[in-house]
Amino acid sequence: MHSDDEYKAQAVHKEGYIPPGTGSNDIDYAIDQVEEKRLVRKVDWRLLPILGAMYSIALIDRTNISNARVAGMGEDLRLDIGDRYTIVLCLFFPTYFLLELPSNIVLRKIGSANWLSFIALSWGAVMIGQGFCKSWVSLAICRVLLGAFEAGFFPGCVYLITCWYLRYETQKRLGGFYLFSVGIGGLANILAFGLMQMEGVGGLRGWQWIFIIEGILTCVVAIAAWFIILDFPDKAEMKGFLSHTEAATILQRIENDRGDSVADPLTRAKFFHHLKDAKLWLYATLFMSTTMPAYAFAYFLPVILVGMGYSAGQANALSAPPALAAMFTAFGFAWLGDKYRVRAPVIAAQSTLAIIGLMIVAYAENNGARYFGTFLGVCGCQGNVPAILAYQSNNIRGQSKRSVGSALQIGFGAIGGILASTTFKQEDAPTYITGLWVTAGLQFYILIVLSGTTTYFLKRNKLVEQSRTNGESLVVNEDQAGFKYTI
Repeated sequence: MHSDDEYKAQAVHKEGYIPPGTGSNDIDYAIDQVEEKRLVRKVDWRLLPILGAMYSIALIDRTNISNARVAGMGEDLRLDIGDRYTIVLCLFFPTYFLLELPSNIVLRKIGSANWLSFIALSWGAVMIGQGFCKSWVSLAICRVLLGAFEAGFFPGCVYLITCWYLRYETQKRLGGFYLFSVGIGGLANILAFGLMQMEGVGGLRGWQWIFIIEGILTCVVAIAAWFIILDFPDKAEMKGFLSHTEAATILQRIENDRGDSVADPLTRAKFFHHLKDAKLWLYATLFMSTTMPAYAFAYFLPVILVGMGYSAGQANALSAPPALAAMFTAFGFAWLGDKYRVRAPVIAAQSTLAIIGLMIVAYAENNGARYFGTFLGVCGCQGNVPAILAYQSNNIRGQSKRSVGSALQIGFGAIGGILASTTFKQEDAPTYITGLWVTAGLQFYILIVLSGTTTYFLKRNKLVEQSRTNGESLVVNEDQAGFKYTI
C-alpha cells in the first residue's frame, strides 16, 4: 500500500505543483488572490448548475409519487388497501442504501460525467415505465429499480463538490446546489398540477402523464450532462476546461487548506479503518435525522393539505411555496456558516425552527396556522441537509475517507426515508400526529449530538493551540498535525 506522501510525491511530477511536505523547504506557494477568485467562479458556473439541475430531477422523480397518488393513482392501483402505499415508498430505499458506496468507487474509476449521466438516464427510463404500471406490484418493482439507479447520484455529487472547494467554501456550494434542487422540486408540484390536466390525452390518466413527461425530461437532462459535468480536480485538464496552470492552482489551494488534494485509493483496509471512526456514524445519524422530515414533507404534505379541505390540485400547488421559501432561508444560513466559519450553531438553529414548525402543524386548530407551520418545518429540515453535509466535510480529511463518509452519511439518509414512510401511517391521516412527533424527536437528537461533538472538538482544538504555544509537536487530528475541527 502506498502512503499518502508517496501519492503526493508522484503528483509533483504529474500535476506540476508542490504539495506541502514534498518540497525541499516545505513552504506553501502563494496563489494570486484575484486569479483564485476568477478560477473559483469559473468552476462554480460549470459545476454547480448542471449538478443542481440533475439533482432537481432526481428529487422530483423520487417524490412525485405523492403528486400521482392524489391525481388518481391511489385509486387506480388500489394503494389505499392496507399498507401498500407505505410498502411502495419503502422499497425505494434498500437498494438506494446498499449501492451508494459501490457507486462512489465506480465514480472515481470511470469518471463523474460518464457515471452520473448513465445512472440519470437509467432512472429516467424507469420513470417513464412507471407511467405504464397497471398494478401496485409493478409500481413497487419500478421503485426498487429507481432506488438502485439514484443511489449513486447524491453521494457522488457531494463527494465531487467537496473535492473541488476549500472547507469554508463548501456550505454555500452545497447549499446552492441542493437548495436550487429543492426549489425546482417545489415548482414540480405546480408542474404536476398542470400535467394532471392532461387527463384522458392519448387514453392515459393524468397521473400517468406526470411520470412519463417528467421521465422524458430526466433523460434529456442526463444526455446534456455528459458534455458538461467536470471530473475530479486531479483530472481537470482532461476535457480542456482548465489549463495546466489553472488545474495546478486548484490542487495547490486544496492542499494548502487541508492537505488532501491527491486521491488516495480506497482499499479494503482503508475502508474498514475509516468505518472505525465513530464520528462518521454520528454524522450519518445527523443526516438521517434531517432527511426524515424532508422526505415526510415531500411524500405527505399534499395528503396533509387535502386533509385540511383543499382539492387535489390545490394541494399540489400549495406544496410548492414552502420549498421555495426554504431556498432563501437555508442559503442565508449557509452564507452565515461560511462567513463565520461555524457549522453546529447553524444546524442547531434550523433544527429548532423545524421543531416549532412541526408542533404548529400537529396542534394548531386553524388551517392557515398549520400551513404556516409547514413553512417553518420545511425551511428547518431542508436547510440542514447542506449544513450537516458541510459539517462532516469540514471535519474529515483524505479522499478515501471522504468517499466512505459521504456514502455512509447519505446512505443513512435512506434510513430517514424509511422512517418517514413508516411512521406517517395511513391510519393516522390526515393529521399524522405520531409521525410529526417522531420527526420532532429526531430534531432533539440532533441538538444532543451537536452538544457532544462541539465539546469534543473544542477540547481537541484547545490541545492544538496549546502545543503550538508551547513550541511542541503539533497535536494530530484526522491524521494531520495541527488540523483544527470546525465547530
